[in-house]
This record gives sequence, C-alpha cells and structure tokens, in this order.
Amino acid sequence: MNFYIAVMSSIAFKKILVGFAFSPNLKANVFESLRMAHFFGGELIFVHAGSKTPEKETRFKEIVASSPVQSEKIMIEWRVGSPVNTLLQASQEFDVDLILLGALKRENVLKFYLGSIARKITRKAKCSVLLLINPSVERRPCQHIVVNGFDSPQTKDTIRASFMVAKALGSKKISLVEEISRSKVAVAVDDDRSLRRATLKKEKLRRQEHTRVKDVVKKLPAELTSDINWITQSIFGRRGYSIGHYAKVVRADLLVMNAQENLSFVDRLITRDIEHILAELPTDVLIINSKGDD
Repeated sequence: MNFYIAVMSSIAFKKILVGFAFSPNLKANVFESLRMAHFFGGELIFVHAGSKTPEKETRFKEIVASSPVQSEKIMIEWRVGSPVNTLLQASQEFDVDLILLGALKRENVLKFYLGSIARKITRKAKCSVLLLINPSVERRPCQHIVVNGFDSPQTKDTIRASFMVAKALGSKKISLVEEISRSKVAVAVDDDRSLRRATLKKEKLRRQEHTRVKDVVKKLPAELTSDINWITQSIFGRRGYSIGHYAKVVRADLLVMNAQENLSFVDRLITRDIEHILAELPTDVLIINSKGDD
C-alpha cells in the first residue's frame, strides 16, 4: 500500500461523492474525479440530480471510459430532485468522506448555481467538501497549498489533513496562515511611543501564533512532514477574507479550510469565515469536516 494511502486512513477520503451535470466542464470534472479517487485510494459515487436517459447514460460512460486514469470502484446514481437535497441525501446514505463539486469562480445575485450549491452543502454536509474552480482534462500539478491556522479546535485536524493531501497529490509547499483580527492590536497611534507599542504587540501576537501552529506540526508523524517545505505566515485582517486574498496573491493551487463552525442565529446574519471564501473562490478549496478521528 502506498504511504499516502496509509496516512490518509485517519481522515480518509475512501468514499468520494461527485455531483455532476451535463455542462461544458463535464469531461474535466469526471477526469479530475477519477484522478482524486486514484490519489486517495477511494471509490467514486457519481450522482446526477436529474432524469436518466439512454443518451445521457451513454455519453457519461463514454467520458469515463476515455479517461487515462480508471477505477474499478465506480457507482453511478441518477436521482430526480434539487441538486442540494439530492447530494446531501446521497452523501449521508452512502456515508461518504468527501463531496467533490465543480464550482464557479464568482457568484452573483442572479446566477448563483454552483455557488449557492457549494454554500448550502458546506453548511450542512457531514463530510469534507472539495470545490474545483478550474477542472482540467490534463492534470495540473498541485504545488502550493495554503492552510488556515486559525486558533480553533478544528484546526489540528485541518492541518493534519493538509499534509496528508500534500503527500497524496505530490505537493511540496504548504503555507500555514494565522489570521489575526485587527481588533487584537487596536492601539491609538499618535506618536512614536504608541507606534512602538503597537508594533511590539503585533510581533508578540505573531510569535504566539507561530509557536502554536508550529507545535501542531511538530506532533505530526515525521513521515508525513518530510520532503514538504512548510512555513507559517501571520496576517492581520478579517478572518476568512484575508486568507482568501492571501491564497490568491501567492497563486496557491489549493486552499484548505476548517468547516463552518456551529453558528448562532446572529452569526448567520453576518458573513463569516468560510462564507467569504465561497463568495469569491480564490482557487480550489478543500473544506475539512473532521469526524472526530484521532
């Protein structure tokens, strides 16, 4: 068994559900799905929220057969219903570990199709979700992964999963980003002395965040972190928005985020962490929903 398959066992993507539609990106989405199943050693469950016809079935099977990467573990489900409900119900029925979706780079008020599907599924899914904004028939190597280093109980699993994914995809660089709220360093700067206080406070917070994230990585198996160049990066700004902007600026190939935490009614009225990312996807996004495995 390959090493990357073995280490994925604790946050395993053994069952991957793929929502597909007969869009211009269908072939690219199918090819990407087959590659992901190969990398993670998982089985694929393709789900179409729509009627089944002989023409659709023939076309889909021809696309699958044309892929240079094949899988013996493929299931195709045809179900009539709304995409969101259909995919969520199927994900629970088959107890999947990962939902894979093609997604639009930017959503707008009138045309919200995959954007709204991603938003609703990531809120309700009991598993991880991978959003692909640039699916490709030819593989594009994943070289740089940006990962949230939020101070959250979920972050340990997210960081661990990011190294597992890096091993599986052959990525060599991970940036662990700690977003620090500007409110934590809010100091009235009106002279050199107050400016120095603000600067020292920022540096102290950076050191604390760096130490916290570094300790998480140190506890990972050496085999998992070897051959991967990982760094920490502290940025000040709105949580969720800042890391999305950072991932875009450094041209990351994948952004790995915590799943949305349980929100109060008031919090739901405010655009929160992952909502910023879903509003304008900076790159492919993997949202880790830990099932509590150690």
